[in-house]
Amino acid sequence: MKIVGISGSIVGSKTRTAMNYLSKEISEKYPEAEYTIIDLAEYNVRFSDGRNYLDYEGDTAFVTKQIMEADAIVIGTPVFQASIPGTLKNIFDLLPVNAFRDKVVSILVTAGSSKHYLVAEQQLKPILAYMKAQIVQTYVFIEEKDFLRKEIINDDVIFRINRLVEDTVVLTETYTRIRKAKEAEYDF
Repeated sequence: MKIVGISGSIVGSKTRTAMNYLSKEISEKYPEAEYTIIDLAEYNVRFSDGRNYLDYEGDTAFVTKQIMEADAIVIGTPVFQASIPGTLKNIFDLLPVNAFRDKVVSILVTAGSSKHYLVAEQQLKPILAYMKAQIVQTYVFIEEKDFLRKEIINDDVIFRINRLVEDTVVLTETYTRIRKAKEAEYDF
């Protein structure tokens, strides 16, 4: 199973900090899973210009191909101006409309205030559904108060991250089995 984590911003540290906790949980509980984290701050991704994702080169090609080859994706995003960052939206724009078909996608959100809780519901989930993702319905929402010196200090948040990892892996395994059984029905 190939899981790709996306830290969806080029600024700040909270989303990456939370994604690091998630990464540790995956490596400890599911060592057989191939996990890659893509921190958009570490890549020079071009703006989408409508080309097929295979026609890009460099970091843009690397990032889009990693996402397209994944069985599951964990999207980590901060909330800026009551919305997802443009860098994350650009990733969606670079991919084909059916990019998440047969992929499980889960969400981890960091925000400065509880007032941004519904950003994932009202902005991110509709994009993912449009791109045909199998969305893990519960997501992790982490507020500013849950961090101190680049560490998560709320045990409940760590528990929810652990549960998100479990739900993502179990759902991915389940959909894989269902898809293989369905494909086995065909004789060709």
